[in-house]
Amino acid sequence: MGFRYFEHAETNLADRKIPKRLLMNVVLNPDLVVEGKKGRKIAQKLVGNKLLRVVYTSHGKTYIVVTAYYAKYGRYHK
Repeated sequence: MGFRYFEHAETNLADRKIPKRLLMNVVLNPDLVVEGKKGRKIAQKLVGNKLLRVVYTSHGKTYIVVTAYYAKYGRYHK
């Protein structure tokens, strides 16, 4: 499986200091995957005391990352 990134995602990763290696780990080894809007999926993984959420879709053998962000654990994971 390969990874591609929307331009928006590349900017977010840089601004939010999220390493691509960590993002790939969340997608490939999530704690939980939930359904997002427009048929997208959201992979979630607890990193320290925050929840890293990666919004993505897939096409064939490629994951296409839309965005990623840290959230408070209790907001999305109960």
